[in-house]
Amino acid sequence: MQYRTLGRTGVQVSSLALGAMNFGPIGRTTQEEATALVDAALEAGINLIDTADMYGEGESERMVGKAIAGRREDIVLATKATMPMGDERNHRGSSRRWLVTALDDSLRRLGVDHVDLYQIHRWDPTTGDEETLSALTDLQRAGKIRYFGSSTFPAYRIVQAQWAAREHRLSRYVTEQPSYSILQRGIEAHVLPVAEEYGLGVLAWSPLASGWLSGAVRAGRDVDTHRSRILPDRFDLTVPANQARLDAVERLARVAEEAGLTMIQLALGFVTAHPGVTSALIGPRTLAHLHAQLAAADTVLSADVLDAVDAIVAPGTDLAAHEKSDTPPALLTPSLRRRP
Repeated sequence: MQYRTLGRTGVQVSSLALGAMNFGPIGRTTQEEATALVDAALEAGINLIDTADMYGEGESERMVGKAIAGRREDIVLATKATMPMGDERNHRGSSRRWLVTALDDSLRRLGVDHVDLYQIHRWDPTTGDEETLSALTDLQRAGKIRYFGSSTFPAYRIVQAQWAAREHRLSRYVTEQPSYSILQRGIEAHVLPVAEEYGLGVLAWSPLASGWLSGAVRAGRDVDTHRSRILPDRFDLTVPANQARLDAVERLARVAEEAGLTMIQLALGFVTAHPGVTSALIGPRTLAHLHAQLAAADTVLSADVLDAVDAIVAPGTDLAAHEKSDTPPALLTPSLRRRP
């Protein structure tokens, strides 16, 4: 396992991190299975575990808490807030009112008195940066969080938040958690350069592109993965973007084979090769998935392999741009780009 410094925090984290989204209802993972995954990940050298309050409506946090009991100090523990937690209109977002409550709820579910990294799961356009950063700074000073970060923020919002922290003399986001894979490289054009400029640690989620790069999706085969059953539209080959992804996967499979690599090694090795990326978040549902992904822990791709990847999916290109979660609101809502 390789280790890198998380931004400018001085904290050393593994280049592969364990994402716990599949713990509980989403991945149909039992507590026994979740604990086995945590045990195997820690034994392999992973020291960063990432979850969120909305994963299974809190069930993932509860499972993580039970799995890490008795060894909390050996783990860099991260969770997230702001996504809806029920139907109540104020049980979401990044207001001080909700973040204080959401963090206490997360700490209770995790069974800990603090988390190392508390992340704003998505940018909340209804709440000002000063409001959110002020609340996070106070929670940090209270000892309930060590650091805080953003997740899936557009580049311009990352910049704005950095300036707001400076202007109001508040603590700042020290990490960003974006989606990044060979098939979704758009952040190379904006988010990663900004993260490097401000010294942010980057925890990349979906490095296997929702299973497209796992080796399970190939031409001529029926797609029958857990993710394809949950999100069938993302694997419907009548959709041009999905056909483009499949075409790229076939070409990438030949690159991997010629290099003596699995598709997973190619995918994870690509993400961790970028100098702006600290860790790739893996989200296994089973021990078999975990071991296949751990095989990439020490993978270092040669320049020739990276050049071949660039020839298939150009730098800064998203093959499924419509799936991006950091699209500026004005691109999605016509009224925001039209004068009344």
